[in-house]
Amino acid sequence: MKFLCVDCDEQMLLDERHVPGDGTFAVAYECPTCHHKMAMLANPMETQLVGSLGVKIGGRTLDEQPMEQVRTNIVGRDDAFVETPDATGPRRLRWTPESQERLARVPSFVRGMVKRIYTEWARENGVQEMTPEVMDQARTELGLEHM
Repeated sequence: MKFLCVDCDEQMLLDERHVPGDGTFAVAYECPTCHHKMAMLANPMETQLVGSLGVKIGGRTLDEQPMEQVRTNIVGRDDAFVETPDATGPRRLRWTPESQERLARVPSFVRGMVKRIYTEWARENGVQEMTPEVMDQARTELGLEHM
C-alpha cells in the first residue's frame, strides 16, 4: 500500500513516526513535489492488527515486537499429529472408510490428537486396521467411554 498526493499524484514519503509506548503509533508522510503533509494515527488494536499482518509502515518504522520473527513464521498444519511411515517400524495403520467417517465427526481442533491416540494404541496392540469396532475397544481400554 502506498499513499499518493492527490494534487501531484506522487508517492508520499515517510517524514516521521512516533511510537509513544501506549500501544499506538503515528506516522507522517510528505509529498516530495509539493511538500503537502498527511498523518495517520493508529489505536492499540489497529497497531496490533497491522503488526500481525506483517505490514511495514514506511519500511521498518515500528520497533520489533517480542517473538516477532517466530510469530510471523509459525504456520499451522492439519497433519501435525499424523505420523509419517517409518521404514524401521511397523506398517502404517490402515483406516477403513467407516473409521475415517467416524474420525471426521471429531472436532477439527482435537482430531489430530485423537487420531494419534488411536494410532499409538493400535501400534501397542498390534492392530493393522482401524475399524469402528476397534475404536470402541480402544476407547474402553483407554477409559475414554464418557468423552
